[in-house]
Amino acid sequence: MGRDFAWLWRAYAVSSLGTWLALDAFPLIAILALHASPAQVSLVAAVGAAAGALLAVPLGPWLEFRAKRPVMVRADLVRFAVLLSVPAAHLTGVLTYGHLLVVAAVVAVADIAFVGASGAHLKALVGPDHLMAANARFENATWITTAVGPPLGGALIGLLGPVVTVTANAVSYVGSALGIGAIRAPEPPPPGRPARVSVTDGWRTIAADPVLRRLFANTVAVSALIMAAAPVLTYLMIHDLGFTPLQYGLAIGVPCLGGVVGARAARPLARRFGDRRVLLAAGVSRVLWLAGLAAIGGGVAGLLTVMAVQTAIVASMGVFTPVLATYRLRRTPDGELARVLTAWTITTRTAIAAATALWGVVAAVTGPRVAIAAAGVLLAATALLLPWRALTRSPSTG
Repeated sequence: MGRDFAWLWRAYAVSSLGTWLALDAFPLIAILALHASPAQVSLVAAVGAAAGALLAVPLGPWLEFRAKRPVMVRADLVRFAVLLSVPAAHLTGVLTYGHLLVVAAVVAVADIAFVGASGAHLKALVGPDHLMAANARFENATWITTAVGPPLGGALIGLLGPVVTVTANAVSYVGSALGIGAIRAPEPPPPGRPARVSVTDGWRTIAADPVLRRLFANTVAVSALIMAAAPVLTYLMIHDLGFTPLQYGLAIGVPCLGGVVGARAARPLARRFGDRRVLLAAGVSRVLWLAGLAAIGGGVAGLLTVMAVQTAIVASMGVFTPVLATYRLRRTPDGELARVLTAWTITTRTAIAAATALWGVVAAVTGPRVAIAAAGVLLAATALLLPWRALTRSPSTG
């Protein structure tokens, strides 16, 4: 796919590594440095995501009619600056819980802007015939960095304290901005702005398409439930079961090798069996395992249980995600991509925020194990939201 895609891939890989080095950094900072309660740990993720999603609502129409690459670079630089304020505040002894919430919100807005711009940019850069290959390579990079990042991040936290991975994540966005800036292919001009543009256009496009509508409902629900259980699982493993940050990182990171296998298999599976069968099979497989984490114990047995469950989940996600991303890009008209992707991301982040806040309360009232089990049962039920009848094969997967 050429030199320019290679630079885009490098930019993505660098920022992905930074993100996964800092996996659950804010909850860990809240637990280890600020001595937060289970509800406060969940609220770190929930309030920041909710505020970020609310502030990002006007972004879809704004992004659609602007050059995408400058937006991506600026989003990277904003994330660098705001994340760097966390270690600076910690070193000077002024870091507070409120500071974490503000940083989480600003980063969430920048994330949404980047995602909204990046889909349209990718489709223009590589062309429709290479979208599946490009998305599979991004997914492959995601799971490689996910496998490496949490164990390495856990070790760094154990040696240097909880804010070191936030610093590394901030620096990774500078690397991403430099990689995107190295792309030389001229960006096609954005579509002309129509007389009337609404912030609800992205949701209207999704709602009008029966396939996108059901995929949207499914992916939002799955993301919300998985992410809502994550802080509760963190609290269970570190606070109740006594796992070290390094052990926690290993439990989360090592199974992501399954995601690498899934990402590599996505393209040949789609070509052999078709998008419909792959999306349905992987879509079901990725939601069946979470409830098993409610039964984990301490020690080696507990660590192996988490690894086994996470491997099953992420291997299925590794197949599902690039096929979904490619199908969505092909099915959405070019002049509506930024609005659709922004609406999709805002809804997902809002749902994650609401579910995470709710699950923090559930965990405080019933205990972490019950909260994780409830999330697992509801997650399995999301398979009913998949487009079992409406989904048809998309154009050639290339």
